[in-house]
Amino acid sequence: MQQRSEETRTRILDAAIKHFAIHGYNATSVDEICTEAGVSKGAFYHHFPTKQAIFLALLEDWLKTIDMGMDAAHRETVPATLLNMTEMLPVIFASAEHRLPMFLEFWLQASRDEAVWQATIAPYRHYQKHFTDLIRDGIAEGAFKPVDAQGAARVILSLAVGLLLQGVLDPQGADWEKVARESMQILMKGLSK
Repeated sequence: MQQRSEETRTRILDAAIKHFAIHGYNATSVDEICTEAGVSKGAFYHHFPTKQAIFLALLEDWLKTIDMGMDAAHRETVPATLLNMTEMLPVIFASAEHRLPMFLEFWLQASRDEAVWQATIAPYRHYQKHFTDLIRDGIAEGAFKPVDAQGAARVILSLAVGLLLQGVLDPQGADWEKVARESMQILMKGLSK
């Protein structure tokens, strides 16, 4: 019973991704998602109380993928951890594949909807704190010179978002994992004592 329920939820999520990416959030109806997923409206509302709830669930699922990668990237030193994080780029790109319109929808909806903005800004602030703490740890371990840790974290986030956008827009434009690694090495060279 539980497995069937999870399969239904997955079909609904897959249908929502497809329709949001093709038609946009506002133009996609619950009926269209249900038809695509092959489920009743009752099944939809059993899993998601609103269309916005499924939209936010998609964002949350993608962020969980990123969080798992960041946890797995942890190494003994901060520089090694930051460099290892660049190795997770292929996983992030794979999870983002064919979803550029979906990401643009998140950003567009965030500018229009307080709940979506809150759901979008919370992980940003989480990652901001995570990288700020990492930079502070790097300073404490003697790998980095004393710098504005929050400012350095913003640079790392800007780099990550910029690389993600470039990689999704132009996947064949470069070896994005290599670009990420080289960019992080340049950044760490500036931070190093």
